[in-house]
Amino acid sequence: MPSNENLANGSKSAYSFPPGIHVPSLTWFKNDTNQEIDWDVQEKHFEFLVSNGLHGIVIAGTNGEAATLSSAEKAQLVQKARKTAQRLGRGDLPISIGGVAGCTRDAIQQTIEAKEAGATAYLALVPSYFHFAMTQDAIVAFFQELADASPIPIVLYNFPNVVSGLDLNSEMLDILGKHRNIAAVKLTCGGIAKVARISASFKESEFVALAGQSEWLIPALSVGGVGTITGLANLYPKTCVQLYNLYQQGKHDEASALQIKLSVTEWGFGKGGINGTKYVVAHKRGYPESSADCRRPYPRYIDEEKRKWIVNQVSGLDELEVSL
Repeated sequence: MPSNENLANGSKSAYSFPPGIHVPSLTWFKNDTNQEIDWDVQEKHFEFLVSNGLHGIVIAGTNGEAATLSSAEKAQLVQKARKTAQRLGRGDLPISIGGVAGCTRDAIQQTIEAKEAGATAYLALVPSYFHFAMTQDAIVAFFQELADASPIPIVLYNFPNVVSGLDLNSEMLDILGKHRNIAAVKLTCGGIAKVARISASFKESEFVALAGQSEWLIPALSVGGVGTITGLANLYPKTCVQLYNLYQQGKHDEASALQIKLSVTEWGFGKGGINGTKYVVAHKRGYPESSADCRRPYPRYIDEEKRKWIVNQVSGLDELEVSL
């Protein structure tokens, strides 16, 4: 079983999961019957993400439409991201992969496939098809069995909205964080108090917390969080890294001021949803609009008023991003 301390760049680290800004990369599809991955756009996007200083990439997270991707596609995405990183001189970039599985057996198999593809961690949701049977003990047992069998470290993914309201509470996190192969938790639930309680219970080399959105990164860092996995970095990677760096440098007033600006932009991504996020990223990055649709049945983002709103809402960071 791998040690959490071997996750960051394949070497000993003071952190169980690499600190900083990780981006759940969008997945781009062609405008054809099967909506196959548009590899030309995908490579351009990976180049943009890798070349702008992000600390890690997550393949097939929620923003990457994990539930719509086959295992083979996920492997191809990891391999393409790794080759892009190598070409740009960042071959050791941490690349995590998201998982959606209905049973423990499938989740374990996905971790094996992730390892073979070159992923460095597996981001795991609670199985929720039989949500009425998933008691606290059942959830803890699932993650423990998964971590026992996984060849790569597990990152718990707490996102109640997509798993029928199932929530990893602090009692569960305290148990799971003690597992040697569970490295971190992504708290898309927004539970700032959970971050503080994890900091009180664990060393950073054992188990850490990540904010699920960048809009509360500074509050999370202030109580011991180590970073974020944020969809905002699909468009403003340098700004997100700047926010993290300002706080780490002790420039807390500057960091707080930037956090306030960033929260306005984050609302555009949050309200716009995945299809709105893809639209605005494609619009502002110059990608083909025909590649910006989510895989069906996720609806297209075609309302012109909504399009105008999201472009206006997120554009406040344009000048800063260009200046960095």
